[in-house]
Amino acid sequence: MTVVVCGPAAWNHLILLDRLPEPVPHMQFASASVRTVGGTSAGKAVHLADAGVAVRLHALLGEDAEGVAVAEALRRADVEVVRHVSAVTEQHVNLMTDEGARVSLYVATPSPVDASAVDTSLADLATAEVAVVDLSVFGAELIRRGVGGPVWTDLHDYDGSSAFHEPFLRAAEVVFMNDDAVDDPWALLRACVDRGPRLAVCTRGADGAIALGADGTRYAVTAASVDVVDTNGAGDAFFAGFLAAHLAGADVDTCLAAGAQQAVVALESAHLHPALA
Repeated sequence: MTVVVCGPAAWNHLILLDRLPEPVPHMQFASASVRTVGGTSAGKAVHLADAGVAVRLHALLGEDAEGVAVAEALRRADVEVVRHVSAVTEQHVNLMTDEGARVSLYVATPSPVDASAVDTSLADLATAEVAVVDLSVFGAELIRRGVGGPVWTDLHDYDGSSAFHEPFLRAAEVVFMNDDAVDDPWALLRACVDRGPRLAVCTRGADGAIALGADGTRYAVTAASVDVVDTNGAGDAFFAGFLAAHLAGADVDTCLAAGAQQAVVALESAHLHPALA
C-alpha cells in the first residue's frame, strides 16, 4: 500500500542572519544563503521515502523554473510526484538565525485548485493506507469534499481555536501540531481528541514530544541529541518517522521515538532532507 500526501511543495530561499530584523528600515548581511525545496507536504513525502514507505505526492506546481526544480529534486529522492497545474510555484523567503528563529515571507502563491485536480487527488487518497492532507486551500477543498481513507493531518502552530484548522481536525484520525501558540500543550491535545481524532501528537522542539490518546493515555519522548544546522522541516520529518513506524506495526512510544530520530535527519541538513541537496 502507498501513503498519499496532498499539499504544499515550494521553492525556498533560506537566508541565515545573526538576528532577525527589527521592524525598522535597516541593512543586514547574511552569513549564508540556500535555495532549496520547501513545503510541508514535500518534507513529509521525502522523509517517508527515506524511511522506506512508498509515497505519492499531489502538489500544485507551475511550469516555471522553480516548479521544475522542485519536481526533479523530489523524484531524485524517490518521491512519486503528481503535478497539478498552477500559474506559478509557491515560493518563500525564510529569514533565519542559528537559534531557530524564523520569519517566512510568501513571495509567490499557487493558483486556486481546479475541479480536476481535486477529483484526481480524492480518487488516489481513497486507495491510500493513510491519506495525509496538509493545511492549504487545496487541502481544505479535499476535506470539504470528504476523503475516503484514514486522514492524518498536521495542524502546525494550532492555537486550539482557529476556524481554518477546525475541518482538518475533525476529519482526522491522527493529528500533529507544535506548542508554539499555547502555554499548556496537554490541554491543547485534550481539546483535539475531544473533537474526534483517536490520537493527538505535539512536538516541543528541544523538549521532545508528547501525545494523548482519546482514552486519556499520555505518552512522551525526549528530543534526540542533534547538532542543529537548520530547523526547517523538522516537524514534517517527525511526522514521517512516526507514520513509518506506525505502518510497521509499532506502538505509540516506539512511533514517538522514531519520529524524534527522523527529525534529526532534517535538523542536521541545510535542506528538508539531505537527498534534496
